[in-house]
Amino acid sequence: MSESKEMVKGTGRGMTGTNRAILIAAFILLAGAVGYAIWRDTGPTALDRAAQASTAPSDQIAELEARTKREPNSADAWTALGAAKFDLSDFSGAAAAYEKAVALSPESAGLWSALGEARVMGSDSDPMPDAALTAFDKAVALDAKDPRARYFLAVKKDIGGDHRGAIEDWFALLADTPQGAPWEADLRRTIEQVGQIHKIDVTARLANTQARPLTANEMPVAARAIPGPSRADMEAASQLPKGQQDQMIEGMVSGLESKLKANPADVDRWIMLMRSRMTLGETAKAAQALKDGIAANPAAAGRLKGQAQLLGVPGA
Repeated sequence: MSESKEMVKGTGRGMTGTNRAILIAAFILLAGAVGYAIWRDTGPTALDRAAQASTAPSDQIAELEARTKREPNSADAWTALGAAKFDLSDFSGAAAAYEKAVALSPESAGLWSALGEARVMGSDSDPMPDAALTAFDKAVALDAKDPRARYFLAVKKDIGGDHRGAIEDWFALLADTPQGAPWEADLRRTIEQVGQIHKIDVTARLANTQARPLTANEMPVAARAIPGPSRADMEAASQLPKGQQDQMIEGMVSGLESKLKANPADVDRWIMLMRSRMTLGETAKAAQALKDGIAANPAAAGRLKGQAQLLGVPGA
């Protein structure tokens, strides 16, 4: 089996000084990508994984299977079940769930590449089954930038003996990889190890190839910056005594609430408000923000709850 495929298988408190610094930074236009994840399909998979973190695996699967029975036409339900089974190394079960999901949402490149990955990992004899290749081909046809499909299609080249071609494709993927993406380190290691195995010098090129900066849209909403004072204002604020810093932060959060009163349909701002309240240690206020946000935007209830789960909001 190819070395590159083997590598895939490895893959209510007071506010502290650290929290204060984090929250102040959140009010500047920074590109901190906490929790950025694309290697696993973004959206319901990531959200359900966060929600299930404290549940026993058998209970998680039972709950997710029950959901698919209640919502047999929900691609999100089948995606969540597929992700949970994949995490438990039930790759055939994951593939079966993802097959249901892609049948319901055939235009999702992320779902096709997740299906392909499950088929690869579930194969005991063929390191790149035809069914997996079909899924990856569908993914890149829908989204030529899909990172998971691109990675595995390069693995196919490596398995087929085109080691330089595989390395070139991985370098292209690395150049397109957002900074902080969870697969960046593994991708670099894959390039390095395949290069060593086949005596292809990649050291200098690896050192000179950097992941690209994140765009604002690639950050989770819960981690995005909240428009506020200028950087100079914040640098000046950092020199203020703790009490004055807290007053400034509370003023910023109050300003955010005022904007929501004027425009309660702004779902992103409800998420930002929850994040701010959680960072301040005001968990009850964060839970109230979730409740108010859902009341104002019932159609966005799933999204609000999902982001609240990522933030640890009580009752999410």
